[in-house]
Order: sequence, then structure tokens, then C-alpha cells
Amino acid sequence: MNILIIGDIVGRPGRRAIRSLLPGIVNDNRIDFVIANGENAAGGRGLSREVMHELLNAGIDVLTMGNHVWDNKEIFQFADDEPRLIRPINYPGETPGQGYHIYTAGFNQRIAVINASGRVFLPPLDCPFVAVEEVIKNMEPVDYIIVDFHAEATSEKQAFGYYFDGKVTAVVGTHTHIQTADERILPQGTAYITDLGMTGPVDSILGMKKDLVLQRFLTQRPVRFEVAGGSVQLQGIILELEDDNNQVGKISRISCQLSD
Repeated sequence: MNILIIGDIVGRPGRRAIRSLLPGIVNDNRIDFVIANGENAAGGRGLSREVMHELLNAGIDVLTMGNHVWDNKEIFQFADDEPRLIRPINYPGETPGQGYHIYTAGFNQRIAVINASGRVFLPPLDCPFVAVEEVIKNMEPVDYIIVDFHAEATSEKQAFGYYFDGKVTAVVGTHTHIQTADERILPQGTAYITDLGMTGPVDSILGMKKDLVLQRFLTQRPVRFEVAGGSVQLQGIILELEDDNNQVGKISRISCQLSD
């Protein structure tokens, strides 16, 4: 089984990259299942129902989220009703939506997808280590477990990866929008990458117009960021899984561009 996991989709340009580049990647690499982070997919912040359906109809099987999950308030209208949408599992109390779900793909193989949020330089949610470990402990049997760890600090992401090494199939980092070159299989067999990267405008600062971000840094005054335009990219990884023993055979980083 081959699983494609796509880095943070940013706004309309990111969705254009999905529509234009995803079909070819799926076909060329015989992809069986597609996961993507969609927390920036609607206007650069949050997710609307229309944008969610656009991405799911484009070939994505599961959308994970992150710290911008509630930025578009429309999500409260559908978070509880869409099993293909996952928000961070470590939100406290009775939070709308779900933190994980189990899907079937390939030859009736069961894939659990879990979303968790880090706490370093991000809102102080419940402990992601405890939350994910608890759900794994009580989960019904599955073939593969994929965790999208949406976190800022590289140290927290690496710690999370090593903590769950051998307990899950893969830990993939999202949030920083910069693809890291450290994809590998950890000692106990878990695939890991610190950040999948970004799916959105290439000539930008984390997907936003450069001049607006520079203005913020230079003046230290509030600036309303806008999604950039121009050429777009799709970034992420492909997991090649060995069906006979449910182990990761290979993790490959991908980065594709589409010109104007």
C-alpha cells in the first residue's frame, strides 16, 4: 500500500495545486490513500464546507487540521458530521469534531489517522503525548496508524516521533510550512519527518504576500496578511508500506511545482 501525505494547503493557490498536480502524483506512484492538512485551505485560515468538499472531491481521502481549526466559524456547522475531517485530538472537554478516525483502503486494510497539536509556542492544549497514547491503547485493531503532529518546535516534533517509535506507522509534522530534509525510518520502524512542507504559492513567505509579512517585521505593527499568487507547489511524502508485515518499507519526500 502507498499513502500520500500532503503538507499544509494554503488558500486558493494551494487548492489549485491539488487540482492540477494530485491526479498525476496518484497515478504515477500508485497511491492508495491520500491525507492532507487543510487548516489553511480557506483564504489562508481555517476551512469552510465548500472548500472541504472541493478538496475531498479532488481526491483527498482525509483532511487534518491544526491551531487554525476554528478560525472559520462555519466549521462548527459540519465538524461533527464529516468523518473525513480530523481536528487535533488534544483539545480539552467536549470539543466539536473528532481527533481520529479509522478508514479502509487498498485490500480492505484499516488505517487510523490521528491529528494532534503541539504545545510549544502554540496554545496550551492537553498533553498530545498522553492524548495520542490513550487513543492508541483503546483503539480497535488496525493495520496502520498515521499521526499528523501539528507543532511549531522541531524539538517537540522529534520528541513526539521518538516517543511513538514502534507504536505507530508514521509521525509527520505540519504547521511550519517549510519542508524539512530529515525524512527517515526511526529505529523501531516508525516513519518520520519534521515537516511535510506547504502546498501553495511558491513566491511567498509561508504562503502569504511577501511585502505584507516584511511590513509586519519592519514596523512591528499589526498587518492583515493575504495569500500570495503566482506559481504553486505541492509538498509532502509518500509512504511505501509492506502489506505482508504492515511495516514501512520506504519514506520519500516529494515537491512538485506548477507555473502560472
